[in-house]
Amino acid sequence: MGGRGELTVKRSWMFLIMVILFCVGCSDMSETGQPTISMKTDSEYEDTFKDLNLGVVFDFDFYLPHADKRWVNLWVERYSDGKKDSQPLTELSYGNNPEEVEKGQMGFGIIKPRSEDTLVFLYGPGVSVHPSRIEQDFSTDVMSSWDYAIGKEKVELKLGETKILAAYKETGSNSMRSFDLQDEESVKNMIKENDTVLLLKIKVEEGMVDSY
Repeated sequence: MGGRGELTVKRSWMFLIMVILFCVGCSDMSETGQPTISMKTDSEYEDTFKDLNLGVVFDFDFYLPHADKRWVNLWVERYSDGKKDSQPLTELSYGNNPEEVEKGQMGFGIIKPRSEDTLVFLYGPGVSVHPSRIEQDFSTDVMSSWDYAIGKEKVELKLGETKILAAYKETGSNSMRSFDLQDEESVKNMIKENDTVLLLKIKVEEGMVDSY
């Protein structure tokens, strides 16, 4: 009886291990097909910006399978009094990585917002653009707010689809409300109700694409 009992326990453990390995394998397989992105937890970049009072940084974990055959476009749109600038405020475009899989941190930083020397920059795994100065009407009598459009859970990025990752907004009014950045109408209302809105966007495509 003891031998049969031990055999049953061993079989149970083997079955459990096989289930765990199968689940891990499924998780890995689901991650290898589509690009994913999520808000970076315990971000050192965010901590540094906060400790030094530098401004705002949106930091993400980015995963790109088939990086040797895909192109990444990351850019920031600016809306002033409801009108969109003709060109991105800043942009980062790269791809055809020699490595098949690319992963690391990606994000957007605003150094000293609402000052005469406001700088913005973008970065991705192994790439970045130098900070560029924003031309704006300097005013200290404004309210500002910023929000991530995605959370800590991984979000799949469909190829060819534009995704809003974060938003920064300023208003001269005495109140500011939150908006659903995943809802198109809500985003339109946010642009209308605020003096300045910055939208961080991303799009991943097959091959090299010249424009958005």
